[in-house]
Amino acid sequence: MQGIADVEKAETQPQVARAGNHSSVKDITNPEVINRQVHEGLPPLELDQRPLSFFEFWPSWLIYSPIAMYWVYQSLRHRSVSLPACANPDFYLGGMVGESKDETFEQAGSFARQFIAPYIKWIHQPELSAHQNSLQAISQLQAAELSFPVIAKPDISCRGAGVRIIKKQQDLIEYLQSFPLNAAFLLQQLIPWEAEAGIFYIRHPEEEKGRILSVGLKYAPYVYGNGRDTLKTLILQDSRAGSIADRYYQRHQDKLDSVLPEGQPFRLAFTGSHSRGAIFRDGNNLITAALETEVDRICRDIKGFHIGRLDIRFRDTQSLMQGKDFRILEINGISGEATHIWDARGSLGELYRTLFRQYGLLFEYGAANRKKGASPPGLMEILRGWWREKSLTSRYPYSD
Repeated sequence: MQGIADVEKAETQPQVARAGNHSSVKDITNPEVINRQVHEGLPPLELDQRPLSFFEFWPSWLIYSPIAMYWVYQSLRHRSVSLPACANPDFYLGGMVGESKDETFEQAGSFARQFIAPYIKWIHQPELSAHQNSLQAISQLQAAELSFPVIAKPDISCRGAGVRIIKKQQDLIEYLQSFPLNAAFLLQQLIPWEAEAGIFYIRHPEEEKGRILSVGLKYAPYVYGNGRDTLKTLILQDSRAGSIADRYYQRHQDKLDSVLPEGQPFRLAFTGSHSRGAIFRDGNNLITAALETEVDRICRDIKGFHIGRLDIRFRDTQSLMQGKDFRILEINGISGEATHIWDARGSLGELYRTLFRQYGLLFEYGAANRKKGASPPGLMEILRGWWREKSLTSRYPYSD
């Protein structure tokens, strides 16, 4: 079985095939074999279903216009437009915008920390060269008993912006050369499991126990070499990737003319973000009492966390259902959403039922915490957080 290290190597070092000298993989046309190679730990990804839903990549303003109107309605009802920020009172703006990933992790107690993928935080120091910055960051990694490969991700960002795999010092130097000065990023351990999911958790401030509202499984998009066509052609020929080809071209512009050997998988996106081209599937059937108990125990050990999403990597679905063998990559507050809604097999009705419920809970939980003394932030504070995030995100390196 091909491991994640081999897949990453295939992604970053495509080989040029020669006529009459193709490497082959037995039964590569068999979907079950393909899924065992590249989606280890996840249920098989159905290849005969519709590749995209008709609404999946609508513009954000169109998708969220009804939600914006619902927000206005709830704001009038509760007499506060920023009340949802109180839903997670110990997160910056509730995790709405501009929050620091490191500061959010710092809300975790000793039990929850065991599940967070280890990382260090580094601030790009302008008085040092990229090489000097890299040396000091590596020294800090070693002090934390971490080593390459690691994942570089901005401390303040959204939708997978600026996320890259760092496999060696030169990768880190190149990342620093295109990263904003005085801005912070995390170098986080690369968890050696490919399976990813977003677990959406809710707990009313007046209740002792919380529960899982949604599990969205994340599949990395791949194309497979045939020994003849270039990577660009393979992308265009793929029923899903071809529809959103521009999301992959910039990321792989130096490899688009390469020809992959027959059967070789090529990962089109590393970041498990829908906006970056990741494939989502509804994983709500994986919710068990054991998983819910463990997730609830973790989330109750995160100070002031009542609603949001844990982005995780896990060994396999069997382990996940037992509440075992998973690591937290990120903790998302009120801006996180239940990602199962982006399953191409789902309906627009399910998307809006889920989103309306989620945003209704934000106001409900915010109101409950306001009664306990939490104060909604002012609009200027929210705008400052939004501007800080927007101005940084526009200057981040392109994501893997």
